[in-house]
Amino acid sequence: MDVKIEESWKWRLAAEFEKDYFKQLTDYVREEYRRGAVYPPGPYLFNAFAHCPFEQVKVVILGQDPYHEPGQAHGLCFSVQDGVPFPPSLVNIFKEIQSDLGRPVPTTGNLTRWADQGVLLLNATLTVRAHQAGSHQNRGWETFTDAVIHRLAQERNHIVYMLWGSYAQKKGAFIDSTKNLVLKSAHPSPLSAYRGFFGNRHFSQTNDYLVATGQTPIEW
Repeated sequence: MDVKIEESWKWRLAAEFEKDYFKQLTDYVREEYRRGAVYPPGPYLFNAFAHCPFEQVKVVILGQDPYHEPGQAHGLCFSVQDGVPFPPSLVNIFKEIQSDLGRPVPTTGNLTRWADQGVLLLNATLTVRAHQAGSHQNRGWETFTDAVIHRLAQERNHIVYMLWGSYAQKKGAFIDSTKNLVLKSAHPSPLSAYRGFFGNRHFSQTNDYLVATGQTPIEW
């Protein structure tokens, strides 16, 4: 099966693409796209990988589901396309960056600029039906994205993993915190941001760790 994904990831994940679960997932997702609106648009499906080749990953931020309204999702967790109003979680992420690093809130919620610096913005589920949050969960994407994180954890050290909320923390529970920096806090959603996301200082901690391990800090 030919999967259009960035080459450094493609050969590392080749075994996943041949597994029964992935073939079933592919059939399901193709049919969903054929039947109607699915986000992100097809060309953006593996966008997180396109902007962040395997050897260039410095930071991993785990999301859960793509945005499910028109014009928002483009394959990077928490990110929206240019000109789209910021969803509430992204508003809170920018507030924390402003508080932590003194950086002004940007004019766009498009986080491609982070991805191009080595931030893997990975949702656990890579597609969603329009207007139906969680509609593509438990179809196989979670198994695939688990394999992505396992591969990184096996082959790479000195990566920062930002695990916001219980879902991300469970998904990243196996990551070796003696070889990487694992940062945990509440989710930036308005429902939980005041319970420990605000004030987590994850962005400055990330940059301090990157510098300490001989890497270039991220321009957040």
